[in-house]
Amino acid sequence: MKDKIEIYHASTETIMKPLCGIGRKNLDFGPGFYMTDVYDQAVMWATRRASERQLPAILNVYLLDRDKMFKEARIKVFEDYDKEWLNFIVSCRKGEHVWEEYDYIEGGVANDRVIDTVNLYINGLISEEGAIRRLRYLRPNNQICILNQDILDRYLEFNESIKLSD
Repeated sequence: MKDKIEIYHASTETIMKPLCGIGRKNLDFGPGFYMTDVYDQAVMWATRRASERQLPAILNVYLLDRDKMFKEARIKVFEDYDKEWLNFIVSCRKGEHVWEEYDYIEGGVANDRVIDTVNLYINGLISEEGAIRRLRYLRPNNQICILNQDILDRYLEFNESIKLSD
């Protein structure tokens, strides 16, 4: 079994020393440092961000000592798009601080395919059950959010930066 897993952060710059909480506040899992363990997803995000900013797409590659971190950190992992995930995402996007009790959160992304359903639910246009029925058949992409700088510093190691485009 691997001691460390490879994870990716999409960007337009090399980030050797990531920081928690400097980005937008009302994201899916709160104001942490976001990564994924899905390579193709990270490449797509980096390419999209680079296109918007007219800068090079950079994929930052890290090694996460997940097993050791899980023994110490306050962890929340969402396995599916379910009621708990939906209500957590909605609370975070509304600016509620439900993320504060965790150091590490992992689960599905409220991406383009999902956000329309989440917004319908937020605006009261469909019920919680209706939203879950719509989300049930989507395979979640995965996002990892580390919200605690000490945990980030101890268990995440910069590996390399890959320039995907100019």
